[in-house]
Amino acid sequence: MSFNVLIVDDSNSMRSVIKKVVSMSGFKMDGCYEAGNGREALEVLGRQWVDVIISDINMPEMNGFEFLQALERDFILKNIPVIVISTESREDRINKSFELGAKGFIKKPFKPEEVKKILHEVLGVNDEGTYDAGEGEELDF
Repeated sequence: MSFNVLIVDDSNSMRSVIKKVVSMSGFKMDGCYEAGNGREALEVLGRQWVDVIISDINMPEMNGFEFLQALERDFILKNIPVIVISTESREDRINKSFELGAKGFIKKPFKPEEVKKILHEVLGVNDEGTYDAGEGEELDF
């Protein structure tokens, strides 16, 4: 199973690093989309479906917190899990990310294994990147 990922960061080089680290981690990406801030990310989301969003906090025009608030106001978009990835390490900033709806938080710098682990956790998939029923459970579709 592969996933569509949206990377939101005002630094073009950091978006490239995140994309490369996600790819190096072994996480299965189908499509990878990029945006330089929350406003651009909302435009991308108007055109493309993504399974998970990786977003910085400090960006111009619409920062990560404002972006999380915008997602929360949208009936459909609020269900897309967001992982905040930032140099911010103060507890109040991390807590605010979760209060605004983030499902994960990764501090820069980061390792591929850490990124993959958080991606799998927020998407609810196992180590192979697939959904599975618990012992004795059946999935009805």
